[in-house]
Amino acid sequence: MMSLVERLGHGPEERLLIVNCDDIGSSHAANLACLEAIKEGVATSATLMVPCPWAREAVEMFQGLDVGVHLTLTAEYPGYRWRSLTGAWSLHDDEGYLPTNTRHVLRHADPEDVRRECRAQIQQALHWGVDVTHIDSHMGSNQIDARFFEIYLEMAIEFSLPLRMVGPAIETRLGFPCRAPAQARGVVFPDEFVSEWGRPTDDLLAHALPALEPGVAEINLHPVYDGPELRGYDTTQAQIRIDDHACAMSARTAELIAGQRLRPISFRPLRDLQRGLI
Repeated sequence: MMSLVERLGHGPEERLLIVNCDDIGSSHAANLACLEAIKEGVATSATLMVPCPWAREAVEMFQGLDVGVHLTLTAEYPGYRWRSLTGAWSLHDDEGYLPTNTRHVLRHADPEDVRRECRAQIQQALHWGVDVTHIDSHMGSNQIDARFFEIYLEMAIEFSLPLRMVGPAIETRLGFPCRAPAQARGVVFPDEFVSEWGRPTDDLLAHALPALEPGVAEINLHPVYDGPELRGYDTTQAQIRIDDHACAMSARTAELIAGQRLRPISFRPLRDLQRGLI
C-alpha cells in the first residue's frame, strides 16, 4: 500500500512538515502573532476557535491562508470565557460558559450535544467564507474519549476534511483505536503529531524533528503577542504562548527545518487527497 507521502506525490523517503498555529480567534494578540507566524515565520496553517470573541476578526485577517476549525468545547481562562454556539445545557458549567477543563466535558457533555456543536462550528466557519482545510480539537476534548472521537471522525467524513490525529504512542495510552478506524473510512491524517504542552517548543523541536521518520508530521504552536491583553486573560501560562511566537519567528527554527530537509506543507494537500483531487 502506498504511504501518505507517496499518495501526495512525493518520494517514499520524503519528510513533510505541517506547522499549525492553534487558537486563532481567541484574542486580538493571538490573531496578530499567528498571522505573522504564517506570513513571515515557519507556520503553514492555523485553526480557528469559532465560538471566541475575536473569531470574526481572524476570518478577515486570514483570508487566502490555510485555516481549519479548532473544535472548541472548553474555555480555560478563569476571567475570560465563551459559550457554545448551540446553547446546549450539557456543554456549559454552572456559570453558563464552556467548562475550563476536559474532565468536565467528559463527565457532563451529552454526545448528541457535542455532535450538534461541532457541526455548528464548522458550518459557521463555512458560512463566514472560510475555505476550511482541516479540523482539530482544542485541548484534545474530541480526541481523548472514544465517544467524542467517533463524533470527531464523523465530522471529518461529513465535511470531507482531514484531521489532526494522535501519534501511535499516544493512541496506545488512550486505550481505544483511532488511526485504523479513520483510515478505514477514508479520512486522511498526518502520520505523526509532535506536541508537549509546557515543554519549551524550541527544545521539543530540536529533539523531535531529527527523529521524524519518512511521512507527514504535524507540530502545533500557540503564538500570542506579549502585552496587557494576553497578560490579562492568561495569568499562569502566558510565557508559553510568547515563547511559541518567538519560536515561530526564529531563524534558528527555520534553519532546523531546512537543515533536516523537512518539506513544509499545509493541510490543504491532505484535504485535496481526501476529496480525490490529487
